[in-house]
Amino acid sequence: MPVATMPLQRHVPRRASRPGGLRRAARRVVVLVAAAAVGAGLLAAPAYAEPSVDEIEAQIDKQWRQLEPTIEQYNKVRAQLKVNREKSAGLEKKIQPLALEAELAMNRVADMASRYYISGPSQELGAVLLNAKPDMLGEQMAFLNRLAAQERKQLEGVVKIRKKYDGQKAKLDTLIASQEKQEKELAAKKKQIDAKIKQLERSLPVTTVKTTNCPTINGVVSNAARTAIRTACAQVGKPYVWGATGPNSFDCSGLTQYAYKAAGIYLTHFTGAQWNQGKAISRADARPGDLVFFFSDLHHVGLYLGNNQMVHAPRAGKPVNVSSITTMPVAGFRRPG
Repeated sequence: MPVATMPLQRHVPRRASRPGGLRRAARRVVVLVAAAAVGAGLLAAPAYAEPSVDEIEAQIDKQWRQLEPTIEQYNKVRAQLKVNREKSAGLEKKIQPLALEAELAMNRVADMASRYYISGPSQELGAVLLNAKPDMLGEQMAFLNRLAAQERKQLEGVVKIRKKYDGQKAKLDTLIASQEKQEKELAAKKKQIDAKIKQLERSLPVTTVKTTNCPTINGVVSNAARTAIRTACAQVGKPYVWGATGPNSFDCSGLTQYAYKAAGIYLTHFTGAQWNQGKAISRADARPGDLVFFFSDLHHVGLYLGNNQMVHAPRAGKPVNVSSITTMPVAGFRRPG
């Protein structure tokens, strides 16, 4: 009897659990399919990769190519603005005496009109009319007409000249106003692109040092090294003078001493001492900012920049420069601090 019931007990649970088993099996199939899809790149979420230094530099170069024409256009407008302002000032000087002359002429005409309105013909005109002999009256009247015509002609000439210069000045004022507006727009655009470039530069990794006189340097391990690199690169072009420790000239250990002094690390002005003041680093582990020494007697040192390059004070007749470390036998690397 017990033997007969055992299969039934085993069989019933299997039936009851079948839907759950199917669900589990289905889930396994879905997981396997999803894994296969991910492996095939079908369902993979797009991973965001930080841009490399080279990519950021390429973006900066692109922005700069957009910026340079804007700067030159800005310079062109500014130069034109300066010329037109000088022209406007010159015309202003010419217009001032013309304006005064026109004003005086207008005052004379206004005075004459006022006297005629209040008291009738002037005494001069009355004397001519009363004392003139009949045979001379026509000549005197013609004389007065000529005087009036001459004054009117003079006034008309002045007004015409002033109108001419006012017209020219109005054109210049319009042009200057237009250029000032354009100058503001260009300056705003320049500011916008400058801000974008600064944003891109700030996105450079912390381990990157970008200087004027050295290549972009990656893999800098410390703040001290970054400061030393920037300081040393700022000396590129300065002359070699034996025994000099800056700021205007350097010898090799004087340059490395000066660079690390800016970072708060004091090195003795002597290559042998600097060799002993740093931590020994293998060539494989050398990083930008390390000191690289040359020759078996350690008589030359430079500041390593990575990629087999260094900044150093080479010798008399050659200024501080960036060059390859492969031109001399490397004795080893040391990391100050």
